[in-house]
Amino acid sequence: MSSQEAALRQTDEAILSIENLQTSFYTDKEVIRAVDNVSFDIYPGETVGIVGESGSGKSVTARSIMRLIDSPGRIEGGRVMYKGENLLDKSKRQMRGIRGGEIAMVFQDPLTSLNPVYTVGNQIKESLRLHRGMTGRKATREAINLLEAVGIPDAQRRLREYPHQFSGGMRQRAVIAMALACDPDLLICDEPTTALDVTIQAQILELLEELQEERDLAIMFITHDMGVIAEIADRVNVMYAGEIVESAPVLELFESPKHPYTQGLLNSIPGHGLEEGDRLATIEGDVPTPNEKPTYCRFAPRCPKAFDACDTVHPVPIDVHEGDVDHRASCLLYPEELPTEEAVARHRERETTGGDDR
Repeated sequence: MSSQEAALRQTDEAILSIENLQTSFYTDKEVIRAVDNVSFDIYPGETVGIVGESGSGKSVTARSIMRLIDSPGRIEGGRVMYKGENLLDKSKRQMRGIRGGEIAMVFQDPLTSLNPVYTVGNQIKESLRLHRGMTGRKATREAINLLEAVGIPDAQRRLREYPHQFSGGMRQRAVIAMALACDPDLLICDEPTTALDVTIQAQILELLEELQEERDLAIMFITHDMGVIAEIADRVNVMYAGEIVESAPVLELFESPKHPYTQGLLNSIPGHGLEEGDRLATIEGDVPTPNEKPTYCRFAPRCPKAFDACDTVHPVPIDVHEGDVDHRASCLLYPEELPTEEAVARHRERETTGGDDR
């Protein structure tokens, strides 16, 4: 995060504040706590990355914000504060106006967002009609402008084509154009580059940065790719088994990762600190299904630094940076300056009182 962006966080108000969000899925056998007391902020013009392995709760967090959780899922607690109002208190009708109109979402597979039986132009114009009241030639002109804004050449002709006539990269651009049709203030991107080759991926990331600068967009960007996070994010939240285990500005996270899970993710990147002939590091095991209240560290079974207390004490977010950088990690190894027993006692006390070191 640049000094300018840091100043923004200090002087501006967050456009979105997630506070202790909890979303669970009820099955015949168990209750899965897919999002478990997650909290973070997003500020205007800022890109906040959510990173973690599959099954960490990233997409469920995004869908919870948009109120798109279907049965057997249920948002059970917390607040989703958007411009000072709790989205969890809104009616279904109010949420339909906010979705697309103020908060837009770009999904991983553009084919799930585009209707194959309607032209791309019809679908963009439908968004313009619903959220901005545009019809006729005015809507057509705006749709052309949007396709041109996302880098689609010969936009007037492309407007009359169907999704199957677009390449994968062009479809993703068209989906972004649909998302921007309503001039949202917050754009949620759920792994929008995963299915694209490296060249097209780079183009989409560059496009999002340009659009953000032009429109002062706030962006929440979900991915499992640390390389993409390094490219686009200002701040990063690392998720594991439904919880945020580390949160920091992107440069701080890459230069000084504190949580063993974050360290494992970074060490598994090809070329990241490897000498010639070194084997690529891996994190053994799989992300567990969070099916019970956390009374321990969920990463402990896979953690190379785990010790006895990790099986009985649930770590809370602790400030791990000396100075004014907002860098927190949920790990019993911190505060680093304290003896292990005292650090564990700090976590046990704060878990009991429901606090952290913010």
